[in-house]
Amino acid sequence: MRRIPRRLSLLLLPLVLLSTQARAGVQLTVDGVADPLKGAVISGVELSQYATRDVSDAQVRRLYERAPDQVKSSLEPYGYYEATVTGALQQVGKDWQVTLHVQPGEPVKVTAVDVQLDETAAAIAPIRRAQRALERMKGKTLDHGAYDSARDALSAQLTANGFLDARLLTHRVEVTRANRSATIKLAWQAGPRYRYGRVHFEGSQFNDGFLDRYVPFKSGDYFAQDQLLELQQALNGADYFAVVNVLPDVDEARNGTVDVTVQLAPAKRTIYTGGPFIGTDTGFGLRGGMERRWVNRRGHKWKNELVVAQRLKTLSTLYSIPLPGTNQRSFNFGANFRDANTATSQSRTLELVGNEARLWHGWTRTLGVHALSGTFTVGKRGSEPDNTPGIEHGHSTLVFGEASLSRKRTDNPTFARRGWSLNLSARSTAGTLLSDASFSQLAADAKWIRAFGAKKRNRLILRGSAGYIWTNDFTALPPQLRFFAGGDRSVRGYGYQSIGPRNSDGRVIGGTSLLVASTEVEHYFTRNWGMAAFVDAGNAFSGIDYRPKIGAGLGVRWLSPVGMIRVDLGTPIHDSRNHGIELHLVIGPDF
Repeated sequence: MRRIPRRLSLLLLPLVLLSTQARAGVQLTVDGVADPLKGAVISGVELSQYATRDVSDAQVRRLYERAPDQVKSSLEPYGYYEATVTGALQQVGKDWQVTLHVQPGEPVKVTAVDVQLDETAAAIAPIRRAQRALERMKGKTLDHGAYDSARDALSAQLTANGFLDARLLTHRVEVTRANRSATIKLAWQAGPRYRYGRVHFEGSQFNDGFLDRYVPFKSGDYFAQDQLLELQQALNGADYFAVVNVLPDVDEARNGTVDVTVQLAPAKRTIYTGGPFIGTDTGFGLRGGMERRWVNRRGHKWKNELVVAQRLKTLSTLYSIPLPGTNQRSFNFGANFRDANTATSQSRTLELVGNEARLWHGWTRTLGVHALSGTFTVGKRGSEPDNTPGIEHGHSTLVFGEASLSRKRTDNPTFARRGWSLNLSARSTAGTLLSDASFSQLAADAKWIRAFGAKKRNRLILRGSAGYIWTNDFTALPPQLRFFAGGDRSVRGYGYQSIGPRNSDGRVIGGTSLLVASTEVEHYFTRNWGMAAFVDAGNAFSGIDYRPKIGAGLGVRWLSPVGMIRVDLGTPIHDSRNHGIELHLVIGPDF
């Protein structure tokens, strides 16, 4: 054996001595209380920090002696001021086993809440709601965390509603242990309520005054933070800017007015988009587009798109002219060539459109005129020749007015946990002066989403569509103006536009009425992957002969980097004419 030199052995001696001083971790067990009290106790006891750290014998005994007081302190924020703690300390091998038996005792109740606030401030609804949230703590167990949150929420509402000089003069929680009671006393000095001054736009590429159309308030209105958020969202939605910072000049406020500075940086002016896509309604295809986000210093926009798919080909252009005013008015002019080939129809049409769009009482309102002309066939079955008996052919020119209202509210348009949308539209010709037929049409589409369950991993999705047509010549209406059911966004389990009234040869030709509803439940196993179960029901029909078709099935959901991907397998229910399973694939956001 090789001997260790004396000098080296002296150097190693401290390490050997340290290694002989046994160190160990602490295994902590707490009983007598459940979460959240149990979690608070474990977090508040120093012993919990040594579960994976070495601790000496002397150190663990000192920590154990301090543990009862630490337990009591950790329970007081939850209203428990009379807790008793017993415990046991035992060495198990090299580790220490600590058990703490906690009896929280009777909690302290809030017996009185005194909130003093200026009458002017208390009359404002958001501030009044925050005040009532504090007052509702009376009769409940004292929870310092809940109290702090409610107090801070009222202070935040004062600031958000223009009381920029508001001060909290009194904030006390008086606890009487003898009768287990607590009194909350709060008093604010609200001060003056500020108003808006001027809005300064920095870094804009547009003419002076153009961006005023996005400002949801006027100089002299009372200051409100939610309006500043609304301004930021409107400027982001305009798609003109890469950077939007809305900053109230609070530090420079004078004479009860606050100016607002909006810092801007232009976005990329021209955007090119393109790539492949797939959908069971359209088949595989390619999409390409060019958008000029602003054509000139007056904010005009120009957008073009080309779609070439197996069952759909479109070429469209749209030119938009924003108008002055705070309602975001714009004139829009466009053209759209469409060549569609579904399982039951084929059409080739050219449509010209001109409309005015604006915000109207929280809705987007559109009023316009359409000119539509083209040829079409209905009653097809797959790729049958056009001269097959029973297929109906048509050619029509229609000039009609259109009015629509649309609105949506969502916490996230790509993947909503809470949201809804509603779209209403009406179309009508002015007799047959410029059209081959006279018709009027009403249509409505709605969608509602709510997340539920633990960690909001489930979603309930309700969807519905309805419509009706009045016409003197139904055969003159092209397929896109008729009602069909079936497909990815209609009744799953059936092919796209494969449901509807049939002619004397049994071929689907569309109807004058539509009624479709859907219920879907999703469950997500991870943040991005989930499954769905759905039931869809509805039909396109004429007259009062409504016989809903029902489709049901299961699907897979993937929140991919390119958006939500939905793959569904649906099958008809109680339908002697249709059998089998239909695949449905949809890529796109919830709203």
